[in-house]
Amino acid sequence: MAAARVLGTWSWSRSAVRLVCVRYFQTCNNVHVLQPKCVCSFSYPLLKHNQPHRSLRTAAVLQGQVVQFKLSDIGEGIREVTIKEWYVKEGDTVSQFDSICEVQSDKASVTITSRYDGVIKKLYYNLDDIAYVGKPLIDIETEALKDSEEDVVETPAVSHEEHTHQEIKGQKTLATPAVRRLAMENNIKLSEVVGSGKDGRILKEDILNFLEKQTGAILPPSPKAEITPPPPQPKDRTFPMPISKPPVFTGKDRTEPVTGFQKAMVKTMSAALKIPHFGYCDEVDLTELVKLREELKPVALARGIKLSFMPFFLKAASLGLLQFPILNASLDENCQNVTYKASHNIGIAMDTELGLIVPNVKNVQVRSVFEIAMELNRLQKLGSSGQLSTADLTGGTFTLSNIGSIGGTYAKPVILPPEVAIGALGAIKALPRFDQKGDVYKAQIMNVSWSADHRIIDGATMSRFSNLWKSYLENPAFMLLDLK
Repeated sequence: MAAARVLGTWSWSRSAVRLVCVRYFQTCNNVHVLQPKCVCSFSYPLLKHNQPHRSLRTAAVLQGQVVQFKLSDIGEGIREVTIKEWYVKEGDTVSQFDSICEVQSDKASVTITSRYDGVIKKLYYNLDDIAYVGKPLIDIETEALKDSEEDVVETPAVSHEEHTHQEIKGQKTLATPAVRRLAMENNIKLSEVVGSGKDGRILKEDILNFLEKQTGAILPPSPKAEITPPPPQPKDRTFPMPISKPPVFTGKDRTEPVTGFQKAMVKTMSAALKIPHFGYCDEVDLTELVKLREELKPVALARGIKLSFMPFFLKAASLGLLQFPILNASLDENCQNVTYKASHNIGIAMDTELGLIVPNVKNVQVRSVFEIAMELNRLQKLGSSGQLSTADLTGGTFTLSNIGSIGGTYAKPVILPPEVAIGALGAIKALPRFDQKGDVYKAQIMNVSWSADHRIIDGATMSRFSNLWKSYLENPAFMLLDLK
């Protein structure tokens, strides 16, 4: 409880004064206890101070409160997650937005941040334990306010009839962890930045504008452009490497629970089993595309982008989907309605240490080849470290699987519901082929295998789409004619 101590004597007068308390205030006769961390004002029209000392001093003594920090709903219908890493331990001091732990659902890995300032008192789970949404994750002892004496400021009242008791929430900086990290990397104090978001929230654009005003430098529009490309790989013959950590032979069987991305695969593949798959295969001559990519690689590297063949494959697929929108659709569970998707969110199957994941590049139809490459670089970097967000892993409308990166040539890809089509790309191989004159030349050949939902996609549609996609890749200049 806070007590007000009067320095000097007081008497009643017609002149009105307002007592403004910065944290806590309690009058001597009538008790008014206020909530912590707020600014309150009281006006008394007949109260006057006779001494030149025009201040009150307050003392606040509060005990820290232990709060149960519960695991919040992280969306997408996720009810349980696996604890993958703790960033704190019992006894650690944390502040708001500090990282608490990393959890993994069957869709993505998510970093949980603190909503309080205080001391960690208890961790409810060990590594690899299953945590449930709505259940306690940790206990935090919130910081107790230290014994303090603060001046109570005296200001003139506006009206004799005014008797206000208004509460103004504590002035805390509102910003997401990503914005805070951007500010930290550029040595910017958030208190110096004016937020343009709701309730004064600081946005990424506010940080960029602040930095531009301070230094005159213009930052790239996104951290994605700052990715440093890896050094070029030697063209010597490569050999398959053994698994980095071979399993230890114990002579005993072991049983492990199905968790994380593996659990997601079980659900997805079980649902895919209900779809009648139609398969279609063809080969694509990428000789011209290989030449074009070699010309553009130095330009891409100068922009900090690693340019692979995948951006061309995705852009060609998007142009094909504009002509055959049924391949970018979904069928409802009752098979009564087909929804044609406006955005081309093309998924890319990735093989990671955590298992198979399929992040997607959003809105490929409005992105350039370089923009697609930049986004792929970001997804690959996050995917390799298991840091992909739920947004990156959901919302796909069409998928390409590059099995050729491992060494395969043919495949029978499985459709990822609720999508209706998927393509598997084989390895690019140098093979002899005949030109129009009958002469043999060295061609760069890639095989593609398509699977489509035969309930709404017939073989002719799949074949025509494949032919159009193939023509864009065999003659890259043709893509310019249809780009918008």
